[in-house]
Amino acid sequence: MDNVNGGPRRSTRTPWQVTRSVWYAMFMREAISRTMSDRMGWFWMIFEPFAFIAIMVGIRSFIRSDRLVVNAEFIPWMIAGLMGFFLVREGMMRGMGAIDGNKALFAYRQVQPVDPVLVRNFLEGMLRSFIFLLFIGGGLMLGLDLYPDNIIRVVAAWLSLWSLGLGLGLLTSVAASLVPEVGRVVRMLSLPLLIISGVILPLNSLPHWLLEYLMLNPIPHGIETLRLGFFDKYQVVTGTSMLYFWLFTFTLIALGLLMHLRFTDRLKAQ
Repeated sequence: MDNVNGGPRRSTRTPWQVTRSVWYAMFMREAISRTMSDRMGWFWMIFEPFAFIAIMVGIRSFIRSDRLVVNAEFIPWMIAGLMGFFLVREGMMRGMGAIDGNKALFAYRQVQPVDPVLVRNFLEGMLRSFIFLLFIGGGLMLGLDLYPDNIIRVVAAWLSLWSLGLGLGLLTSVAASLVPEVGRVVRMLSLPLLIISGVILPLNSLPHWLLEYLMLNPIPHGIETLRLGFFDKYQVVTGTSMLYFWLFTFTLIALGLLMHLRFTDRLKAQ
């Protein structure tokens, strides 16, 4: 259609419409790359937690014959904790490489360095949620107690851990791009973080003075709440607080967004 001056009418889009289009295009690009470029991608996403759980169950069966961990069966307890931890870890790791993996797209002024971090975190969360559902369904068919006693609490805790992974991804994406050594340190800390987060060993068995320091880590707070959603009689670790968890998470997200805003030009020029 023509406007009143006789010229063609220009179609304008709001900033939100532009951003949404950018996110959709980047999501489709990341999804195809993540799920189809590597034929073994799906296999490793499923095999890694399965192999880890099998090893830990074998070790525990060798050491102790009981199946309970603070009023919860060991295998479902382990699955819930491991899946929650992997959600946080992959959000942090995938976000860390998002900027370097999408530098060519920064030639378009609509694309900002924060966009691939947000898109990758969303995609990783969707994939991890799907795999978690596969494990729950498979566990139920095998007779494991993996049906949530409180579905709302499980969903809330899962989304909380997803948000923590986003905060860590926003922070490490900037830090690792500006200082490459940060990325190496973060990768080295992955295994110790798995141990001190109460994923494979119940933290309640540790001395109180040590537990006070370990609970400064926000991950156990989210994982324990997730486990409580599956087992209503589960005895959570002393000091578990979702208020602390969310204060920590909001701080990470705010700090990560501020760092992206402050160093946008340097991230594009790296």
